[in-house]
Amino acid sequence: MFDKLEDLLIRFEEIMGELQEPDVVNDQARFRSLMKEQNDLVPIVEAYKEYKTCNETIDDSLSMLEDESDEEMRELLKEELSDARRRLEELEHEMKILLLPKDPNDDKNVIVEIRAGAGGDEAALFAAEIYRMYIHYAERRRWKCEMISLNENGIGGFKEVVFMISGQGAYSRLKYESGVHRVQRVPETESGGRIHTSTITVAIMPEAEEVDVQIDMNDCKFDVFRASGNGGQCVNTTDSAVRLTHLPTGIVISCQDEKSQLKNKDKALKVLRARLYELEQEKQHDAETEARRSQVGTGDRSEKIRTYNFPQGRVTDHRIKLTLHKLDTILNGDLDEIIDSLIAADQAAKLANMQEN
Repeated sequence: MFDKLEDLLIRFEEIMGELQEPDVVNDQARFRSLMKEQNDLVPIVEAYKEYKTCNETIDDSLSMLEDESDEEMRELLKEELSDARRRLEELEHEMKILLLPKDPNDDKNVIVEIRAGAGGDEAALFAAEIYRMYIHYAERRRWKCEMISLNENGIGGFKEVVFMISGQGAYSRLKYESGVHRVQRVPETESGGRIHTSTITVAIMPEAEEVDVQIDMNDCKFDVFRASGNGGQCVNTTDSAVRLTHLPTGIVISCQDEKSQLKNKDKALKVLRARLYELEQEKQHDAETEARRSQVGTGDRSEKIRTYNFPQGRVTDHRIKLTLHKLDTILNGDLDEIIDSLIAADQAAKLANMQEN
């Protein structure tokens, strides 16, 4: 581990030197690449430098203890030694986590698909609530949200909604949200006061660039139709909505959020690219069963990941056995405690997997 850390420290100093070269800003691609590499290395380099300082403190304290006879001074040195040793252990754990292989998609924007499952109108109403939960969470983190397509049920529920969240580290935090979300509550339409269970599915896909997925336009069939629903003057007056069918996979995407047919076509292609990228990743995951086993629920749409129980005001994440009695604040976008716990569990599982191998 320490050989690797020394190599990273040397590379960090090389980058700092390159960034000070007067002509580096003339090559914007190189400049951006160096800046990104520098930002990625800063946390691990800072931790390693502090680790080395702690080691020096321990050596100095031990050396001074051998020569020091004043009891009060010896107590101070022992306390300093104890603090440095404790911090050294913390830094060693931090560095192991920072050296874990990074998910190449972590810095990407995400395309989110929410679909109502079992439960009819109640599931659609819950899908709309979960959509708002993610919008509130994105606002808290100053991420940008953009609607791609929406299929409503007429009473405020969403049969399906697809939208994009853009921002630093969006995928790194939201990737744990893929799966089946279950709600337990008394529906407004239920006169007998019985608790119903409904489900929705959430899919979190990294936005794929053209370099990630090449789409042959001969494999795509586009149909245009008139948009429906709330959309202003252009609704039902122009053929601005687009339906894209990808012939090899049978994937169908409809987009009608924009007034422009061209913009709707671009959005449909973005979703298609993300779905094809996700399919490719699933194939790789299936081939790397060990890596898949070491992950804490990041991708399987059929996995029941979380239950929102309204009568008891609690949310339970089944993957890490975490229960929080703060349903209202979570639905209002306060997801950090759940996501931080999932990240910690995922890192612990990966560390354990690396040590086994």
